[in-house]
Amino acid sequence: MPREVTHGGPVVDVTGDHLRTYRTPDRTVVLTFDDGPDPTWTPRVRAVLDRHGVPGTFFVTGQQAARHPGVLRDVLRSGHEIGVHTFSHPHLSPRSSGDLDRELALTQLALAGAAGINSSLMRMPYSSTPSALDAPTWSVARRLGGKGYVLAFIDQDTQDWQRPGARAIADAAVPRPPGKGAVVLLHDAGGDRSQTVQALEILIPRLQHRGYRFTTLAGIVGAERFTRPVGTAALWQGRVFVTAVAVSGTAVSVVSVLLLVVGALVLARCVLLLVLARHHARRLRRRTGTGPPVTRPVSVVIPAYNERPCIAKTVLSLAASDHPVEIIVVDDGSQDGTADVVESLAVAGVTVLRRPNGGKPAALNAGLRRAAYDLVVMLDADTVFAPSTVRRLVQPFADPRVGAVAGNAKVGNRRRLLGRWQHIEYVMGFNLDRRMYDLLRCLPTIPGAVGAFRVAALRDAGWMSGDTLAEDTDLTMALHRAGWEVRYAHDALAWTEAPASLRQLWRQRYRWSYGTMQAAWKHRHALFERGHAGHFGRLGLPLLAVFQILIPLLAPLIDLLTVYGLVFGNPLRTVLAWTGVLAVQFVCAAYAFHLDGERLRPLWALPVQQVVYRQVMYLVLTAACLTAVNGYRLPWQRLKRTGEVALPPAEAGR
Repeated sequence: MPREVTHGGPVVDVTGDHLRTYRTPDRTVVLTFDDGPDPTWTPRVRAVLDRHGVPGTFFVTGQQAARHPGVLRDVLRSGHEIGVHTFSHPHLSPRSSGDLDRELALTQLALAGAAGINSSLMRMPYSSTPSALDAPTWSVARRLGGKGYVLAFIDQDTQDWQRPGARAIADAAVPRPPGKGAVVLLHDAGGDRSQTVQALEILIPRLQHRGYRFTTLAGIVGAERFTRPVGTAALWQGRVFVTAVAVSGTAVSVVSVLLLVVGALVLARCVLLLVLARHHARRLRRRTGTGPPVTRPVSVVIPAYNERPCIAKTVLSLAASDHPVEIIVVDDGSQDGTADVVESLAVAGVTVLRRPNGGKPAALNAGLRRAAYDLVVMLDADTVFAPSTVRRLVQPFADPRVGAVAGNAKVGNRRRLLGRWQHIEYVMGFNLDRRMYDLLRCLPTIPGAVGAFRVAALRDAGWMSGDTLAEDTDLTMALHRAGWEVRYAHDALAWTEAPASLRQLWRQRYRWSYGTMQAAWKHRHALFERGHAGHFGRLGLPLLAVFQILIPLLAPLIDLLTVYGLVFGNPLRTVLAWTGVLAVQFVCAAYAFHLDGERLRPLWALPVQQVVYRQVMYLVLTAACLTAVNGYRLPWQRLKRTGEVALPPAEAGR
């Protein structure tokens, strides 16, 4: 370290061939303000200086200058001095030459765009007096001098950022020993600077009364100014940059607000689900029944189109039911011999209807017309039932107000990772949601995999409709509007085949999402109806919109802000926040698994599942929303079956 620097003045010029330092003249004070401009405190500091006719030197960061260009222009118009304090206020010693050049270039670009100037005066972040310089910092100082910057250090630090009180700040700014000059460090940004403003009101009259004069660093050096106007090209480059920073800042602010909304919604949803699911479980334990057991026979309708790999397991599982059933398989124009497979089983009580392909709703209606009993169970051809499923599914019909019952659908092919993810979703999302909806009497969907219906209720609802791609949701909403209660039988278990690839998952969820939007729009008038229909419309439809559309659409912001925080913010705080959101999800999932009697082992896949599903559902819902806006009608999209689903051994005797 050169002795003339460590024992010299607070202004160091290494721009030329010779090192020069400048001391503050006696009874002269330079008031310097770091970290601005700030929209709140910089105008107040400037107002005090202007009122007393005192110049100030403001070392601004490029970020703040780009965010608040009007504040910077006001400082310049008042005749104050502007210096550079880098773009993002980093420690410069450990930074590479490329990082340093980027900090300087962005800051000058911000100054050009905000005020039409560049500045050759600089104060390094976290610098102090010249005597505190070490070798790494001096190396940076020489590099800055080589780029044409005059470096400003300080004589006295007021420590105003610690908020010791206005009088303590003013006392710390008085030159020592009395009569000497000083470059004083203050701050006009970075927190509450009310004490700094008050300290100036005390300090300036005190020093003026003692015969001190105030000047700028240019005045100490003997220069007219350190700033210069920029050319037209640099001016427009700067303006574009400042505009981009403003837009990005607004975008980040909007996203941050949305993140708070998403976080609040996710937390509220989890709390609501946990509270209502717990209440639902308690109510089930206390329930003694609303009538005698339902023992009368049930018709079971299975629509099938090219279901050869799985139809036999489905029919045989139903034939093993401990409740009397007739089984109607409606072959909807299959080309793979599905009907032949069913007939070859030679199971008593099974009827096969062969008909030209007309779609799932038409096939179901054909089966319903052949049903011999007033209670009908409908399920997909890739689903297997436990022996007790039908019996448990129809017990709520002891209450004559009940028109339909939803069962508990589970993923049967969960050996692979994608299957495990969907298993978590089914247990955590679908079934936990259904407990809440059941308690609130506004269940929006009876799954096609396992549902039971009173024929009279189906007649009132207009039978199965092909108006939407989610015929099960459409029918459920129609039942509510017809005045029928819809219940959830958590112990009526069914195992269905979930998509085995991301492409198939996309197609399924795309159809579900678009179909749900179609159904909600079709039944939107329930919002204004009376009785049970109005109850569903004013409670069920808003919950459906928030939980199944709004939250999935906004949820990826959690990951977007996480990436932003890791790159530009506090990584530790970001990781803790993301982990907190995940912990809330884990609590919900663990409780849902507990209620369903499932092992917790699959939850190791929850972190990745949450991230992947957020992105997939966001893209699916975005595509579905665009499709809905365009009014395009999607064709039916059938998934490829593998026939992997089988009844778990533990359920064979239930």
